[in-house]
Amino acid sequence: FLDKNVGTGKTVNVSGITLGGADARNYTYNTTATTTANITKLNIALKGVTALSKVYDGTTAATIGGAAYISALGTDSVSAGGSGSGTFSTKSVGTGKPVTVNVSGYTLSGADAGNYNLTAPYGVKADITKLGLTTTGTPVAASRVYDGTTYTTVSGATLVGVLGSDDVYLGGLFADKNVGVAKPVSLTLT
Repeated sequence: FLDKNVGTGKTVNVSGITLGGADARNYTYNTTATTTANITKLNIALKGVTALSKVYDGTTAATIGGAAYISALGTDSVSAGGSGSGTFSTKSVGTGKPVTVNVSGYTLSGADAGNYNLTAPYGVKADITKLGLTTTGTPVAASRVYDGTTYTTVSGATLVGVLGSDDVYLGGLFADKNVGVAKPVSLTLT
């Protein structure tokens, strides 16, 4: 190629052409030729970005931080800048949850930037922790007939802080499943 840069239909000078085979000495030929070929952009993954852990907010949105960079080839002059957005794999609470980074907010600059195509980084993870709720009113656990479980319904209290259309109810758990009077009940979310 005449140069190392990306392009379509780029001139290629071919030299050192030789003939082989038992009868090659019977022929003359050009030892050089010219043709064309393409050089396409190298896909290169963004590095150095992190996702920030968050408290459950009912969305998959992730905040991206860190210092973005790439590892360009050889002495190529390329640097990464800008900022991106991210998406958790699900909205649910969890530890080490995969985050997909959207690289559209990042840019490449430098003399050789046009030879690279920026791709999403690998292995970005963060946590989503539980959102704390409060109750208003006085919770009252329902008495019930023995059914072999510890669960009971709770009334008289309202949960404050439930997001959007999330389906969360206040329930109660008896200390054990046995019959008894004035048994202690722990509140639970269901």
